Amino acid sequence: MAFRAFVVNKTDDDFSLGVEEWDDGRLPEGEVTVAVEWSDLNYKDGLACTPNGRVVTSYPMVLGIDFAGTVAESSDARFNPGDAVIATGYNLGTGHAGGYAERVRVPADWLVPAPDGLSAEEAMTLGTAGLTAAISVDVIERAGIGPDAGLVVVTGATGGVGSTAVAMLAARGYTVAASTGKADSHDFLRGLGASEILDRAELAEESRRPIESERWAAAVDPVGGATTASILRQTKYGGAVALSGLTGGVAVATNVMPFILRGVQLIGIESVFYPQDRRPALWQRMADDLGGGKLLDLVEERIGLEAVPDAAQKILAGGVRGRVLVRPS
Repeated sequence: MAFRAFVVNKTDDDFSLGVEEWDDGRLPEGEVTVAVEWSDLNYKDGLACTPNGRVVTSYPMVLGIDFAGTVAESSDARFNPGDAVIATGYNLGTGHAGGYAERVRVPADWLVPAPDGLSAEEAMTLGTAGLTAAISVDVIERAGIGPDAGLVVVTGATGGVGSTAVAMLAARGYTVAASTGKADSHDFLRGLGASEILDRAELAEESRRPIESERWAAAVDPVGGATTASILRQTKYGGAVALSGLTGGVAVATNVMPFILRGVQLIGIESVFYPQDRRPALWQRMADDLGGGKLLDLVEERIGLEAVPDAAQKILAGGVRGRVLVRPS
């Protein structure tokens, strides 16, 4: 069957990207073929649209690290034609043809049944960013930090992970401080449930002090770099920082004091190969916390395959607020 796909190709110094017509014979091996309804745009997708992004491992490659749709064909008993499914992470869109296509074929173990009450469009409003945020909130709760513990800070709050984390935390009763460098996004963040808005420069300030006054009960941090170091110095006794990103840099200039004097936990968040048996519960939790149409408030733009290159440049430049959805058909 012929279908449209957004493909990048690289041969030596020649790099190209655009919409092509593929057929099922070009799809990789897998037990389940899915008719894609929606995908989304992530920072990693943006990198894949550049010749030196260093995320795509083989060419040509159909991009899109996430997708949601319905099963078209299946040789696995767990999935039947017509089932609504979601896939995020693994090697999608980097080493295995991904979700920027009308059809995709994947191993059955990569799929999650769509939870009740969550449409394909809502699922991709979450995608990898939403799963990363959900894991972050989950580890904070597992660390014993509840809504009564105090203020939780979310960095990069207008991005995919940050905006979803703000909404999830607020829905679960936490008091949230949202950090952003976008002055025109304050109303957007308060609409998601943020009680306080911080200028991101405040959290990126360097300090000679090894530890500072206690301020945060916990943090969801998709930024990294100097921001992570600042948050660690200000986290309360027994607090936890869920770290998932590096847009602020890969080096963290910190010291042992927050860890040995306050018992602060720095917890790394990885969603690409997150255990498959834990994913359904998190997706159901996201549906329960954010379903019912509220999720679509996070959507900034809906685009077709032809608009992916421009959107990729925008997300790499930090110009995306909320979520950009991609509809292949």
